[in-house]
Amino acid sequence: MIIKGKVWKFKDNIDTDVIIPARYLNTSDPKELALHCMEDYDSEFVKKMNQGDIIVAGRNFGCGSSREHAPIALKAAGISCVIAPSFGRIFFRNAINIGLPIFESEEIAGQCSEGDLLEVDTVKGTIKNLNKDKVYKTNLMPEFIQNIISLGGLREYVKEELQRREKNV
Repeated sequence: MIIKGKVWKFKDNIDTDVIIPARYLNTSDPKELALHCMEDYDSEFVKKMNQGDIIVAGRNFGCGSSREHAPIALKAAGISCVIAPSFGRIFFRNAINIGLPIFESEEIAGQCSEGDLLEVDTVKGTIKNLNKDKVYKTNLMPEFIQNIISLGGLREYVKEELQRREKNV
């Protein structure tokens, strides 16, 4: 799968309270969460970004509480993937569970600029900065995780797996 989008840059240690402030946790409606995505960092973020844009962040993106609301808000806002040198471990798993592609890259955060256009090849594990004509390697997710993400999350993956097993019984 190829993901192509414009870069939005964020610093180190962006926690889940910044991604979706706690005052909005009284809903789990993705559309409502999307309206408030990153608003404590940049109140105009969801108005400025476009469907398919990419977040490139510093270390430890998604640290903090274990709320699944954070990756849901990002995905529902239209973020196509998040790239960072490292992620909060619970955020990492929650992102996979809801089908939000995330990639670890040590180099890219320091070598790309906000507004750059990136092309992520999830099969080859490469990220190409189209503005700078530079290619980076990223973590290649195991095939079953790629399947979870391509199906839109763990729930759909489990449904498909159960159907496949029923046919083979």
